[in-house]
Order: sequence, then structure tokens, then C-alpha cells
Amino acid sequence: MLNWESPLTQSILGTLFTWAMTALGALGCLLHYSKIESRKLLDGSLGFSAGVMLAASYWSLLSPAEDLAVEEGYGSLSFIPLTVGLVMGSAFVFLADKYAPVSSFSDFSVANDNQSSLATDHKVHGNGHSVPMSLESDGQQLRHRREASSIGPPEDMPGKPNVSRRLLLMMIAITIHNIPEGLAVGVAFGAVGQSKTATISKARNLALGIGIQNFPEGLAVSLPLKAAGLSLGRSVWYGQLSGLVEPLAGFIGCLAVQLISPILPYALSFAAGAMIYVVFDDIIPEAQQMGNGHLASICAVLGFVVMMCLDMGLG
Repeated sequence: MLNWESPLTQSILGTLFTWAMTALGALGCLLHYSKIESRKLLDGSLGFSAGVMLAASYWSLLSPAEDLAVEEGYGSLSFIPLTVGLVMGSAFVFLADKYAPVSSFSDFSVANDNQSSLATDHKVHGNGHSVPMSLESDGQQLRHRREASSIGPPEDMPGKPNVSRRLLLMMIAITIHNIPEGLAVGVAFGAVGQSKTATISKARNLALGIGIQNFPEGLAVSLPLKAAGLSLGRSVWYGQLSGLVEPLAGFIGCLAVQLISPILPYALSFAAGAMIYVVFDDIIPEAQQMGNGHLASICAVLGFVVMMCLDMGLG
């Protein structure tokens, strides 16, 4: 990052980087993988990004939030803004999951018979549509971003007009999940200079960590769309599209904490809570569901160590 630029400029540059990593991941659909190879690549990447995000949540967000709370006079009650922020951040993602318009994702069915080696993990409903059995529990709606993208292609992909609407709904849901990530980067850059521990290095490392997390996210969207028969260009386009919201969210987060500095401990904790919830509710279950759990766990530890070293060594 350019250290002489303003925090607002830094936050925009940081979130442009995280979007670029989403786009780079989406380009992964240009390569030819077998189904097993592509799934292992995806699950390993998800595990690594989970470890990175957990480490970044503490060293780049919660630790500076604690120091800021102490500096603002909370003393032994410094846990209060951190707890409130964590709960609110987690609740934000939970509510986004609950109310995002993703019920139409059940309209996506498993790929053609010659692509249905994963179909044994799916259950066919009476309406002819199929959804992963591992995603179905007591009639709950599908709601996770990667789960939505990995269900498979619409059986009427070639011609029916409502395919575009289904893709739009999918992108809305994924975009909602990218807002907290953009906010986290913006808040981190906005906090620079307002605390001894809120440094440009920590903000930069957080942007790097979220960028790493965004790589498999772009891949997780573009690969199923490419397998569904969409053109390479459209698959990459939809894969990178969700990351475009992050620069706007980052700008808003940075501006908010600069205008209202007392909210900084809450804002940093909010961002951490949102990231932690996404890791445990979304990334880890997705990485574990296709039998690559050990690979994902090893990569998660590796990602945590890498991010910890970056924050402690360069922070």
C-alpha cells in the first residue's frame, strides 16, 4: 500500500485488491481440472482462507479494538464494546443469511447425467429439483453462498428466461456476504493512527488475508457455472461480480470510523464478529462436506500460521 495516501484512499486500494483476488479466483475456471482435482483445490483453498480469516480477526481487528477500548477509558470493562461488536457482527451475517432471497436456489439442479458423480449426495424433491442432502435439514432453505453456487446448473440453462433471474438471485446473496469483508478492510484503514496497535501494516495484512479468502470464493462461483454450460466469459464475469461491492463497503466503513471515532472498538469488533461467523457457519462446513476434511484442516492451520507470522512479524 502507499503509506503517504489518506486512509480513505488506502481503504479503496485495499478493497480493490480484495476484489482483484476474487476476479483472479474466478479465472480459475479457465483451467481444466478433473472433478476430484477441482474439489480438492477448492476445499484446500477454503481451509487455508478459514485459517487466515481467524488469525486476521484477532491480530488485525480484536487486538486493536481491545487497546482502543482501554484508551477510551473502559478499563476492566473493555470487554463490553468487544462483546457488543462481536455479537452485532455475527447477527448481521446471520440475518443476511436468513433473509437473503436465495430460496430460488432450489431451482438449480444437479448437472447432466454424465456429470452426476456427485449426484449420490443429492436428494430429488417431488417438484423434480434436487438439492444436496447435506444441505437439507427439516425443510430449511438453502442459504450459504458457496452452497448455492455449487448446487449445479439449471436444467433449462440453454433457453428459459428465468435462468437470468436465478443467477441474479445467486449474485445478490453472495454480494450480501461480501459487505462485511469490505467493511472490515475499511474500518481497519480508518483506525490507523487512532491507536498504537491500529497500524497501516495490520490493515494491509487484513486486506491481504481477505484477498486470500476471496480467491476460492471466485473459484467456487465460476467453476459450477462453467460446468453448467455458460461461456468462459460469463462464468468469469459472474465469479468476480460479487467482489465489486467491497470497495464501496470499505469506503463507508473507513468514513464512518473517521467521523465517529468512539465507535472504533465496536466497529473493529463488528468486523471481526462477521468474519468469524462466516468462517464457522460457511467456509468450514463447505470445505468439509465432500470428504476433504483432513486436507482442509491442514490448510486451515497453515493459513492461520501464515497470517499470524505476517501480523506479528510485519505488524
